[in-house]
Amino acid sequence: MNKRPAWEITRDIRVKAEEETNPEYGCPPNERPMSQHIQFGMLVVDKTSGPTSHEVAAWIKKLLDLDKVGHGGTLDPKVTGVLPVTLQDSTKIVQALLDSGKEYICVMRTHDDVSEETVRKTLDLFTGEIYQRPPLRSSVSRRLRTRYIYDIDYLEGDGRNWLFKVACQSGTYIRKLCFDVGEVIGCGAHMQELRRTRSGPFTEKEMYSLYDLSEAVDLREEGDDSKLREIIRPFEDAAQLLPKIWIRDSAVEAVCNGAQLAIPGILRYESGIQVNDLIIVMTQKEEAVALMRADMSSGKIQSEDHGIAATIERVMMPSGIYPKLW
Repeated sequence: MNKRPAWEITRDIRVKAEEETNPEYGCPPNERPMSQHIQFGMLVVDKTSGPTSHEVAAWIKKLLDLDKVGHGGTLDPKVTGVLPVTLQDSTKIVQALLDSGKEYICVMRTHDDVSEETVRKTLDLFTGEIYQRPPLRSSVSRRLRTRYIYDIDYLEGDGRNWLFKVACQSGTYIRKLCFDVGEVIGCGAHMQELRRTRSGPFTEKEMYSLYDLSEAVDLREEGDDSKLREIIRPFEDAAQLLPKIWIRDSAVEAVCNGAQLAIPGILRYESGIQVNDLIIVMTQKEEAVALMRADMSSGKIQSEDHGIAATIERVMMPSGIYPKLW
């Protein structure tokens, strides 16, 4: 497990080969027609306290009259904050969101008066790899597992109520973290309030409310798509923290049909790729082609002229957008 969250990792782009892209095929994600912008779109919702994540997704599905809607990471009904929602074909990229790290602001309440020093020292004990068994009210099996907490930033407290920020691996239960902190302190504790401030690449600054979306839909019915285009963003944004490989136009359709990615098809790639990493393969126009598992590291990609660099995990682009050239 990397000791830093993905949003703090910087990657360099390395050139393997150079080739012009054909403007007749595909288009940059932000230039898609509105129907395709929605079909391959997503939005970042400010979830309010009360509804479940599934209810929020269902409302968006009804509001936009769509067939499929997904979301990137469940929030409990009382929890607020960043909820990425994927639309139509963009639901294929949910896995990248589910695997990405999260940030929360939490109010923990101890069951007795405790000193600030005790709380600070105890929170520090939970930085790094921890063991967790999901709580009774969870959507996964309650087996013991490890999770990584990148950082816990203590903010303030008043003897019983303690405010802190936590950056953690996806799947970390903050409710269980508060319970465990209370056990170590000795007086018990529980999660009083929780707000998600980041989910993968998305932060609070990028959120829109359901009221914003409803207003944008009303404007669209009057012939103005600008607000809806602003709120809905290309699904490629969901995978911006994944390592990237850019491929030739001639390789796109082959990958869309499930082919492995061979070295000759690669034009550029990002540094830091390790074997078995989940990566995203892009066209030269920045369109997502597929999620793949790396079979080679960045160094190997640079040194080899032949061989398989990555294997299909999930095809993102429909077949037929680029020509069949094999």
